[in-house]
Amino acid sequence: MTRLSLDTRPEAERVQIELLRQASPSRKLYLVGQMNLTVRTLALQGLRKRYPYATSEQLRRRLADLWLGSELAARVYGPRDANEVEGCPPNPLP
Repeated sequence: MTRLSLDTRPEAERVQIELLRQASPSRKLYLVGQMNLTVRTLALQGLRKRYPYATSEQLRRRLADLWLGSELAARVYGPRDANEVEGCPPNPLP
């Protein structure tokens, strides 16, 4: 059997695979949901680091670009804010 994870001992990997095989469909779906939440959280953290002055709304819109692709995100959520400047603090003047 091909190993899936090089940083996990083969015996531990066999146990993990067996536990996944025995898991109910609802348990597997729950695990997928948790993984998606983790990926979303990590992606948002990365965006916050790259765009420290972006608002929460701007970050969610950028996440949509990553998740859906820019074209589909623009169709679903509309274009990104035209006044948004890459990585710069917002202009406090009107």
